[in-house]
Amino acid sequence: MCVGVFCIQLDAFGLNLALPQIGRDLHAGGDGLQWVISAYLLSTGTLMLGAGRLGDLFGRRRLLIAGLVLFGASSLVCALAPTLPVLVSARVVQGAGAAMIMPVGLSLLTNVYPADLRGRAIGLALGIGGIATASGPFVGGALTELVSWRAVFWLNIPLAVLGVLCASRTAESFDGGAPRSVDWRGLVGATAALAVLCVVIDRGPGWPWPAALAGAAVVVVLLILFVRRERVAANPLVELSLFRNGPYMALTLAGAAANTATVMFLFVVPLTLQGQWDLSVALAGTAFLLPAVAMAIAGPLAGRVPQRAAVRMMAGCLGGGALVLVCLTQAPSLTAYLAVATVGGAVLGVANSLTLIATQAVIRPERAGEASGVTKTIITVAAGLGVGLAGAVTDQERGVGSEAATATALLLTAFGALAASAVLAVWMRRRESAARAASQRSEG
Repeated sequence: MCVGVFCIQLDAFGLNLALPQIGRDLHAGGDGLQWVISAYLLSTGTLMLGAGRLGDLFGRRRLLIAGLVLFGASSLVCALAPTLPVLVSARVVQGAGAAMIMPVGLSLLTNVYPADLRGRAIGLALGIGGIATASGPFVGGALTELVSWRAVFWLNIPLAVLGVLCASRTAESFDGGAPRSVDWRGLVGATAALAVLCVVIDRGPGWPWPAALAGAAVVVVLLILFVRRERVAANPLVELSLFRNGPYMALTLAGAAANTATVMFLFVVPLTLQGQWDLSVALAGTAFLLPAVAMAIAGPLAGRVPQRAAVRMMAGCLGGGALVLVCLTQAPSLTAYLAVATVGGAVLGVANSLTLIATQAVIRPERAGEASGVTKTIITVAAGLGVGLAGAVTDQERGVGSEAATATALLLTAFGALAASAVLAVWMRRRESAARAASQRSEG
């Protein structure tokens, strides 16, 4: 799971700086190059919901191994791709492999590890992924400059093989209480809704407003049809009762806000180091290793947070993340900026890891894949929104990474994180008040 998450996150963030070289090598240019990134992210976000439940039904280890094999094989095709269409097509398949690895792997850890070690195991895997997330642009840029952009994909192949060997030694795990039947209509409906939603988020900002509005309307209709299907299905893809699980939904929605803030943080800080602080690409990548290490360490630390304190810790991390984002806009020196960014890496790293760790602790283990699929889908869509918001940083009129552009993006994101923290705190207080009232009634 550690090597799988590392590969997934590296390939999500490691090719941004390599796009110009990819265009030159494959004799391609224009908007088509963006699909090297978008195709992977859209495929991953679209397919995770169904993959999680399929793992519950047919074997979590089996699907994890299949995902690693698919990811490794598609990475080989990416590394050898002679044209841009071949590369983009292979990236779609790679995203399908990633969609199987993440939710199925999380549910496998939930069911294989005992309760007292479960959080630490998931936290370690997410911490390793955090290294790739935070250092991905630097690693991808360095490999592109020193070797080739193809080296990013070659690196995946031995890691995928290692992951398969480790996973093959694990006992199989699945939901033994559910019939081996798939709600295919629900699966197709959910996948279609997520696919349209991801395309609207990724490409909608460049469309005329009638087209964007039509795309949003299609998403709403498909989601309504999906919910109606799940209400009558004998064995639904997603139990709607999951959305009535208060702690699960609170942590998931708070995690969506935290993931949006993290995407902005990872996008803004390296650009600011190059723009406002005038560092070279190599120096900016080296300086950003401090926040990267802090984010990686945060994963295992989040795994040690007791379940009873998870919601409170999440609210605190969101509030702390908002404060960090504001402080980044006011840092008087490069040293202060890096110190604040390092604190930010730790706080946001805990929040993101806690989302996946704590949500697995408040659901039934036999449906862990379903829950992790829903959670990952929601926070991935939130990340897509964060990427759209990141457009403020690349405002060509004010300059990429300029102080004015980054301040706008960071302050907007800070406001969203603070609002999520406040809502979570209010919900937590009301829930505690209701619990006390219920206790008093039972005593009376």
